[in-house]
Amino acid sequence: MKPKRKAQIATAVLMAVLGAAVLWKQGAFDRVTAAAQKSAAPQPQDAIYQTLDAVREGNLKKYIDAHTGDMEASLRRTAAEAGEARLLQSLQEQNAPLKGIAIEEPERLSGREVKARVEYVFADRNEVQTYYLERSGAGWKIARVDGAERIKTLVPYGTPVN
Repeated sequence: MKPKRKAQIATAVLMAVLGAAVLWKQGAFDRVTAAAQKSAAPQPQDAIYQTLDAVREGNLKKYIDAHTGDMEASLRRTAAEAGEARLLQSLQEQNAPLKGIAIEEPERLSGREVKARVEYVFADRNEVQTYYLERSGAGWKIARVDGAERIKTLVPYGTPVN
């Protein structure tokens, strides 16, 4: 490599470093980081997924912490009366045959409440429930859930395609 080419490369690298230093000094990277953190803000769906993860992990505390209000109080009461191990086992048995889940985009009901239609996919059927979630601190928590509506599927999950 010729000395003139080396000087050009060294100048370009030096300019890039100086440019980055100026941007860093002006706080441009802080704004980029803040924008990335804002876009990663907790979504209502996260609370629903958290409950499924908690049951899969065997973490009853995490499951109960994803709820709020009367629902949280009811879960804590059930855990105290029936026993944490029994409640967790019941939740795991309910979720064992679950093949998948689909959550529609939540509908905003107020500044701090949304509702979301959740469809659970099983091998022989689908079930739909409406979840009502409330903003709690920096995240979302499940406040109440409507009863499950069973949907018969025309083609059962896992049926081979011919």
